[in-house]
Amino acid sequence: MTQNFTGNFTQQEPLPEEAIEAAVAVMRHGRLHRYNLSDGEAGETALLEQEFAAYTGAKYCVAVASGGYALAAALRAAGAKAGDTVLTNAFTLAPVPGAIANAGCEPVFVEVTDALVMDLKDLQVKITSSGAKFLMLSHMRGHLVDMDALMQICNAADVKVIEDCAHTMGASWDGVPSGRHGVAGCYSTQTFKHLNSGEGGLLITDDADLAARAIMLSGSYMLFERNGAGPEKEVFDQIKLETPNCSGRMDNLRAAILRPQLRNLDAQCQAWNDRYKRVENGLRNATGIQVIERPEKEQYVMSSFQFLCPDLSNAQMIDVQKRTANRGVELKWFGADSPVGFTSRHDSWKYVAAQNLPETDRILAGLFDMRLPLTFTLEDCDLLATIIREEVGAVYQTG
Repeated sequence: MTQNFTGNFTQQEPLPEEAIEAAVAVMRHGRLHRYNLSDGEAGETALLEQEFAAYTGAKYCVAVASGGYALAAALRAAGAKAGDTVLTNAFTLAPVPGAIANAGCEPVFVEVTDALVMDLKDLQVKITSSGAKFLMLSHMRGHLVDMDALMQICNAADVKVIEDCAHTMGASWDGVPSGRHGVAGCYSTQTFKHLNSGEGGLLITDDADLAARAIMLSGSYMLFERNGAGPEKEVFDQIKLETPNCSGRMDNLRAAILRPQLRNLDAQCQAWNDRYKRVENGLRNATGIQVIERPEKEQYVMSSFQFLCPDLSNAQMIDVQKRTANRGVELKWFGADSPVGFTSRHDSWKYVAAQNLPETDRILAGLFDMRLPLTFTLEDCDLLATIIREEVGAVYQTG
């Protein structure tokens, strides 16, 4: 008997009661703006900044309106000027090149490997050919490149690294938290990320000047001393009048929702990984399927699952997608000619000059992606793997 899946791929867990109570408390006192505080009051946003800085081990943290805003602010605060070239992954999502464009800069894409991480050989080539001094490194879908090797390349070439950690909050490389290798790490708290406030972002850094500029860019006015994890006042004296206010602050309501979730983040990360491993075990050695092997030094957090079908044609990939959808399983395919929903690829973004990326194109043509919300049980994950294995196998055998 054919089994179908009946779960909802966009249904998140409800917010914890503590988060709901904290949000209601903010709504009751009405001071949602982060700088609308009573004397001596820290405020939810400042407290979140302190707590997230402590969680990551960073000196400074800035809470902002979105992960994409954090990326653009970090790039500008790190010294990028309009017209500068910024390197980034060829496999990423639209907010990353969007943040580069938002800062007035030009993206140059670096090829990715079958492990879905940046190709370090192509990175070296592109650093030389482009002369870029900035790299916006996207840890796309939770896959971490060899950060030791990448930082060695970038440090030798005086390239500043800004980490896009939208999919790696709670992850680390060889014990160093994601976001702590480059000059800044940027995170998202959009609903489908590891903390959920609907929309929101966090920027961390150990660089006092970068932190001060990011706080001013976020729209602190002259209330920057009320930031929860910012540098000393003297740092702002040098930059406060030359840094534009590009309002993108987080508010106290979203921060109130996030703080209780942060306290439970490690347990949530383990729960995602439990689900990831169940799907991985179910697909390993399956006909026509290549799972992504993870390096020993990578401590990942996977709230989604990716696998490759390298031997299937485009028509067969579409067939697999339709067949699994008929059984209730939503697979995203990164080889589609046109963007669909949240999914797009480097040649979709017409505001970026067309670039030749044959390896990335080959990989994306065979790449499927699937969400793993925590509303799925481990048994659900076993069923997902069974359906995918059966349908890919059927298409592979008839091809």
